[in-house]
Amino acid sequence: MKCVMIVNEDLPRGIIANTTAALGISIASLQGNMTGKPVVDGNDRIHESITNIPIPILALPIDDMKALYDDLLENSADGIKVIGFSDVAQKSHHYDDYEAQIQKLEKDDIRYLGLCLYGPKIKINKLTGSMKILR
Repeated sequence: MKCVMIVNEDLPRGIIANTTAALGISIASLQGNMTGKPVVDGNDRIHESITNIPIPILALPIDDMKALYDDLLENSADGIKVIGFSDVAQKSHHYDDYEAQIQKLEKDDIRYLGLCLYGPKIKINKLTGSMKILR
């Protein structure tokens, strides 16, 4: 299995950091096998579990990201979990606010700041192989 995050590279660094953090929490809540176990260092200090898979951060223009998201949702992602993080989510102070706002919008009115894709490595590579790493 493979996980990638895709963000709009034109966003400010703080928004990119917030977007990837939110997507990371979201995918980890859906997939129970994404973190290792706590480990102990040479001084007997416990280091809580972290991700046990690499998660590349890729860049894609905002319109291409939206097209990819819509295509995956509408044409059956075929074993790929797709999570979108929108400007509505980023601006909402409470989940209830997000829920109320997103319900009012049509798909063409939603602007995605980032996506998280998780699924079979071959399928994820096919979808993202031509995307560049965020720099």
